[in-house]
Amino acid sequence: MISQASLRERKKARTRASIREHALRLFREQGYSATTVEQIAAAAEISPATFFRYFPTKEDVVLQDDFDIVTMELIEAQPPELGPVAAFRAAAAQMLASVSPDELERIKEGMELTARVPEIRARALDEFARTIDQIAGPLAARAGRSPDDFAARTLAGAIIGVIMAATMPWALAGEDIDVAAMFARIDAALAQLEQGLPL
Repeated sequence: MISQASLRERKKARTRASIREHALRLFREQGYSATTVEQIAAAAEISPATFFRYFPTKEDVVLQDDFDIVTMELIEAQPPELGPVAAFRAAAAQMLASVSPDELERIKEGMELTARVPEIRARALDEFARTIDQIAGPLAARAGRSPDDFAARTLAGAIIGVIMAATMPWALAGEDIDVAAMFARIDAALAQLEQGLPL
């Protein structure tokens, strides 16, 4: 029997997905800047206040997804003999393998919006900081350390840093974004980090 907590989580996930789907459709139809939170909320049949319970800003509709949560769970599930970067790489590969073609298209659309819209690019820096916090927890747990351990946060920052270095200049260069190629670049950057960043 499904618990009430599980039902609530499923309903929340459906609402988040609906908000994101309607927002991206409106961005395609009328442009990012011309689309308001009120329009997104109306399309998703929720109130603007409910929108903000799910996404702190309009930019977060583009930047936040459920893949971070899945990746964190997959990091924790990796064999203990894997080093932290290897565990992150394995988790990212497993997450990518589970992504549907529709989800890959949404990732691509989000990257293209981030490349084009200055407000989203600026907000992405806050999102990177939040992701460092998220990654540091499971990395610290694998090493038997507290979630706020300095070394774990530093390593989480290094992981995000190499991901940014591998994707941002390329995404902003006006090229057509190939999501599979992007993930291959991320994995290559993480492999270099795993080897101690040799030149």
